[in-house]
Amino acid sequence: MQIASTIFQIIGSLGLLLYGMKLMSDGIQKSAGDSLHRILNFMTGNRLSAVLTGVGITAIVQSSSATTVMTVSFVNAGLLSLQQSIGVIFGANIGTTITAWIVSLFGFKFKLAVFAIPAFGIGYFITFFKRLHREGLGEAIMGFGLLFVGLEILSSAMPSVSADQLHFVEYFTDRGVLGLFAGVLLGLVVTMIVHSSSAATAIILTMSHNGLLPWEFAAAMVLGSNIGTTIDAVLVSIGTKLNARRAAAVHVLFNISGTVIAMIVFHPFLRLVDLIVPGSLCPDNITTHLAMLHTVFNVMNTLIFLPFVKQIASFVEVIVKPGEHEPPEQYRLVFPASAFRENAESFIFFAEKEILSMSGVVNRMFTTLTTLLKDDDPSKAGFILEQLGNQEDYADQMQEELSQYLVKTSQLPLSDRTRENVRLMLRIVDDLESMTDDIFSISMLIQRSRDKKMNFRGDDIELLTPYIGLVERFLNFVYENLNKPLSKDKLDFAHEMEDQIDLFRKNLKKTARKRLEEGANVKAELLYIDIVRGIEKLGDHAFSISEALAATK
Repeated sequence: MQIASTIFQIIGSLGLLLYGMKLMSDGIQKSAGDSLHRILNFMTGNRLSAVLTGVGITAIVQSSSATTVMTVSFVNAGLLSLQQSIGVIFGANIGTTITAWIVSLFGFKFKLAVFAIPAFGIGYFITFFKRLHREGLGEAIMGFGLLFVGLEILSSAMPSVSADQLHFVEYFTDRGVLGLFAGVLLGLVVTMIVHSSSAATAIILTMSHNGLLPWEFAAAMVLGSNIGTTIDAVLVSIGTKLNARRAAAVHVLFNISGTVIAMIVFHPFLRLVDLIVPGSLCPDNITTHLAMLHTVFNVMNTLIFLPFVKQIASFVEVIVKPGEHEPPEQYRLVFPASAFRENAESFIFFAEKEILSMSGVVNRMFTTLTTLLKDDDPSKAGFILEQLGNQEDYADQMQEELSQYLVKTSQLPLSDRTRENVRLMLRIVDDLESMTDDIFSISMLIQRSRDKKMNFRGDDIELLTPYIGLVERFLNFVYENLNKPLSKDKLDFAHEMEDQIDLFRKNLKKTARKRLEEGANVKAELLYIDIVRGIEKLGDHAFSISEALAATK
């Protein structure tokens, strides 16, 4: 009966601890949810600020899982880029070590249960009085109280066991490297079960404080908990868009890689922790050693991988590929809430970068269009049309987001010259979007001709080849000269290319009309003329962009 009572007390105290941690985390997120979202949006401009954002948010909500899940959700919504998310994930791992320090410094040195029970009562009454509109704060205080009540009961419920009675632990600790990997695996499993590395670390610290876990085995379990905590990011990424799955993959790879490195240098790593923590290792300060190990591990892991954010992003893009029915990518461009005179030019620079990206979409779509025109394989046509449709939708989103961004930028305290340049940028964005519309319309004309069995003759495609090549050259010219004033010589060159495209169009239309007079299929020739006209419109838009660039001051 004594054994059964002890087991049920441990289970009950674990339940209180886990529920208290969840209630505290959820309450803080409810009371500060909107501000946390804004922080994630606007404080991830570079890798260092992204890390600090992850540290700060996780320290506040006491859950790296919550921060990581939020980050994956934001990536899925297009509000954070993959590279921005990597820094936040790194920081979340550092922020989660705060819980270990709270437990280590206060959980076993003070009778916090004396204050925890009144805290629970205060929290409850805050939630009870709805007019206060502080339910989230009340839940957070209640969770704090339950957390330490559970920790107090768990600590007292743990049996006092002598070293010779810990046969199962001795079995692993006597196995050297194999025993350490068993500790990592056990920490991983415990964390996956409780869905929180903070809670798992609190459990490990409590067991170590009561003499149930030796130093090295407990250290291995703490390292394993860092892998187990990735389960939430993996679960929340199921069914999400490509970059959200890649962000979850970053979390998994980062924590696994760090744990592998720590295990390779395990004993020197533990000696480093012993050097940092004052005093020799003993049962009274083992929890401090474990909290320090948790912190040093995550800080060093971040320092090792932070310089390679771009390379990590590229790597996960290779290993996490788009699915067969991948939902189309969404474009989002967030204008910072606070914009000041001294950084107004940075908004122009960022918009120029995105316009260049939009021009790249146009070029890729035109290359895909030429593939469709030259390859009449019906099995490929459906995929190509779907790809062009998704790209055209993406360009529409780019136009909308970029236009809003530029309009807001124009409202900043800019010089007259810069404001005029912003107006010209808006014109360029409109022309680029019109190009994508024209390319997609041409692709639909091509497909319509094939659906109605009105295939063009071989010499028709041959006549179009130099025409298409000239337009492609013009599009590349625009891409190479975007975001800088166009000289008079280059504008003359653009004018010459437009004249050549117009001349090609006239000759091709003349050839088609001549065939009509000779009795060719009327519908087929009219479709051919429409395709020729559509391609010529791309040249018109390219010249319009060239004029806008020439007017840039």
